[in-house]
Amino acid sequence: MSSAATKMSAQGKAEGAPAVPPQKKEPASQERNTSASPAEPSPPGLLVAQATHSDIPDICALYKKIWEEFKGKIPNEFEKTWQPTPLEFTSQMEGVTFFAARRDRRLIGILGCSMADGSARIVHVAVEPEYRKQGVGRALLMSGIEWAKKANAASLWTEPLTRFAHAISLFKKLGFHETGVFHKHLWKEDVQLLEMVL
Repeated sequence: MSSAATKMSAQGKAEGAPAVPPQKKEPASQERNTSASPAEPSPPGLLVAQATHSDIPDICALYKKIWEEFKGKIPNEFEKTWQPTPLEFTSQMEGVTFFAARRDRRLIGILGCSMADGSARIVHVAVEPEYRKQGVGRALLMSGIEWAKKANAASLWTEPLTRFAHAISLFKKLGFHETGVFHKHLWKEDVQLLEMVL
């Protein structure tokens, strides 16, 4: 994903950030990950850009569609998180940079990133079911990785439910490593901790 296609947060955290000083070369087995994986072009017709307030109705509709897919399969307590109202989602945008994936102007995926204490976190990833396994999730994650690097984050981490093996597999393909599991952490669901050192 080119830096031109990925926009920075309104807070401008990465703009004007000091350059990272050169580091001492570490042995090959301990080298820091400076690239997620070989660059692959985004799928044809896919545009990933920072989400704006005008995207909120489409984002809420996407979450509703995804919730319907999992309703009855995961605890109902997730419903409030996965079906925010436009007002609730507006408040979620505070301190979080969201990227929206569109194909033919239709919003088909969303990813959110936040910064705290020098580390970045992926807080939301969602792709419309009919567009999965077509490079949309990868393009969104590459935007998040690029955003974290520009924000001078030391690492990027996330915590998907362990039942989402397909998402965990994608994170690993892009260079994330398992760092642990929180058992029965979210409404009795296990959570997989994944981290990428940047």
